Amino acid sequence: MLSRLLGALVRAAVVVVVVATPSLLVPGTSLEGAQMVTLVALALGLFTAMEYGATYPALIEFRDAPPFNRVRILSLFAMLFVLSVVAGGAGDESSSLVLVLNALGLMIGHLLDFPYSPLAAVLQRLPEGATAITALQVTAMAGLALFVAVTALSIFTILLRLQHWPNRAEAFNVWINLPTFDPTTGGDIVPRLVRDARVNVILGISLAFVFPIMGVTIADHVDEAMLDAPHAMVWGVALWMFLPLSMLMRGLAMARIAEMIRARRARLVAAPDTGGAQPV
Repeated sequence: MLSRLLGALVRAAVVVVVVATPSLLVPGTSLEGAQMVTLVALALGLFTAMEYGATYPALIEFRDAPPFNRVRILSLFAMLFVLSVVAGGAGDESSSLVLVLNALGLMIGHLLDFPYSPLAAVLQRLPEGATAITALQVTAMAGLALFVAVTALSIFTILLRLQHWPNRAEAFNVWINLPTFDPTTGGDIVPRLVRDARVNVILGISLAFVFPIMGVTIADHVDEAMLDAPHAMVWGVALWMFLPLSMLMRGLAMARIAEMIRARRARLVAAPDTGGAQPV
């Protein structure tokens, strides 16, 4: 119980730091903005502490199947960090880190700028008053965010294959690790997991195209200056890549769970005299 509470507090502190990263690195944060970020960070930290401190979580999935959530939170932190460095160092040509990140982001961003790509759709929908510097900054930030997302997805895929995630000494508890998924309703659990995995993958790919267009359209109708706000740019580009990444990872994870259940059933059918079924 004590170790679980300490782990929950550590995770809550990590969430607070991640949410506060843009405000700490990007200059020009107003007092009202800092107060709002502090409130949101504390609320998310409290929610995380409650979820990881409770015996049975309510919303957070794969709580006892590391490093699923660790990869996600570290990828979000990496996105916010590099994007904040680029946004906060705009016009600063003396920083080697800013120059390297801008060069890497532009190199990847130019590869994304092809017809009908999400980045091309965003650049085409920039306000008429947007400067070439703004377009380059959007390209660099999108390239960096995509680089972090692809790296995180590759790491998780490697963990799936090489370490046979979530194969651990203890059994995988579907109820605790998938609290929003009811395995007792809707027929056989394996086809449902496979279906949900495919839906998550399709939604993840679709969000990468839909989310930026929606964001730019809303910004164009609500406040054109939103694209010139560094904090809004950092969070917008980070969520643009993080949400599809989360859904793709969830899809891969649910497909892996379905594969584990199918393999366990096959073993039980092949060896019916082992003393009964064992938990997944």
